[in-house]
Amino acid sequence: MNLIPEIVSRQSELSEIRRDIHKHPELAYEEHRTADLVAEKLAYYGLATHRGLGQTGVVGILKSGDGNRAIGLRADMDALAMNELNEFKHKSITTGKMHGCDHDGHTTMLLGAAEYLAKKPEFNGIVYFIFQPAEEGARGADAMIKDGLFRKFPVETIWGMHNWPTLPVGQFMTRAGPFMACSDSIDVVIKGIGGHGALPHLTRSPVNAACAIIQALNEFVAHEINTQSPSTFTVGSIHGGDAINVIPDTVTFSGTMRSFSDKVRDQFEDGLQRIVQGICTAREVSAEAKYTRNYPPVVNTREETLIAAKAASAIVGTENINANSQQIMGSEDFAFMLQEKPGNYIMIGNGEDDYGGCMVHNPRYDFNDDILVIGASYWVELVKELLPPN
Repeated sequence: MNLIPEIVSRQSELSEIRRDIHKHPELAYEEHRTADLVAEKLAYYGLATHRGLGQTGVVGILKSGDGNRAIGLRADMDALAMNELNEFKHKSITTGKMHGCDHDGHTTMLLGAAEYLAKKPEFNGIVYFIFQPAEEGARGADAMIKDGLFRKFPVETIWGMHNWPTLPVGQFMTRAGPFMACSDSIDVVIKGIGGHGALPHLTRSPVNAACAIIQALNEFVAHEINTQSPSTFTVGSIHGGDAINVIPDTVTFSGTMRSFSDKVRDQFEDGLQRIVQGICTAREVSAEAKYTRNYPPVVNTREETLIAAKAASAIVGTENINANSQQIMGSEDFAFMLQEKPGNYIMIGNGEDDYGGCMVHNPRYDFNDDILVIGASYWVELVKELLPPN
């Protein structure tokens, strides 16, 4: 690998920063300690900082040369609402909060790049280092945009990076076009007529209606959505009733729908309403179905994807870049930024098996500190590629 020596020499310091953030996780819009740490580091490196976009967001500003071309590099800062099961020294000290999706590592890699570029500003233009809150389901990217992110910091392009367990250390993957799926939610409330389980003919069971709707929705995805358009529907929550011999009045269920196009989202939303109302009418129960569009798909622009692959190749070699990877059903609110500006989202390998292979959102997950210098080197190479010095 062609890592930047000065960044490699900072491996231990970067690891300390990452583990400190991991130990003190903060949820969406509560990232006050993390934002303070980021702002203090940026100021120490000599960068001007702006705070408050998206409540707790931080933007570092670094200008070099006489050029006015500007790019944005983004990392997320928030943790997940889950208990950590790891026992190492830097495990979370806060019950119910954990850095289970590597945002501690994302933040640290971008700080490492900012430090290097502040010392060796071998580029011509402006780099905005964007530290975003509330990625985990709370639309932090959207909040920063609505607070004027791209009006105050008018970037030409926007760039993001996420680590990926099971992808070997020293490898990257990305793709042009739709890369990650949308994340939409479905909430259905079914109201029937409850009664004794021994006398079902005197009731109208919302339980049976819920089962029929869920089955029909799965059949709808399998048979009515084009099989060349990847999509999935999953029910993760269903509630109704308290006793085995009592048919309840109400059943609720909730789930998620993932796809890579607005056309499929429209089709599923229409199908949801048709199926729910049709089944409930036939069974003489009533229902309300709500379809909520949360995160849009992550759609990389082609030219920027080629640039990202070139920058990553300079660090780890062309043979370690998959620039046409499979699509990922997971979602990312970086999608909001890509709706506003051309750019690329790339995955950096976190490792395999016992060291780095534990998937994100797992209570035993931990970011692989060995890749901090790889990610920071990628950011620096990307800046040089996009804003070459005179």
